[in-house]
Amino acid sequence: MSPTILREKGYRFFFFSREEDRMHVHISCPEGEAKFWLDPASELAKNYNLSRIQLKEIEEIIEVHYAEFKNAWNKRRGG
Repeated sequence: MSPTILREKGYRFFFFSREEDRMHVHISCPEGEAKFWLDPASELAKNYNLSRIQLKEIEEIIEVHYAEFKNAWNKRRGG
């Protein structure tokens, strides 16, 4: 199960239900996928076929919605 946290500009931001403890978010779109660490700061963890322009756009979305992602992560993890 991978609940969607946000959909914006053609990107889907989501978590996998059982994964490592370090806070992160997965992103998918028709062109590819990425994973960003959220803690201690937003940082690209993995990239599958997304351009630098797309990654920059994703980083900007993460910055705007950081608190929302953090709250969703904590709620999901019971923390």
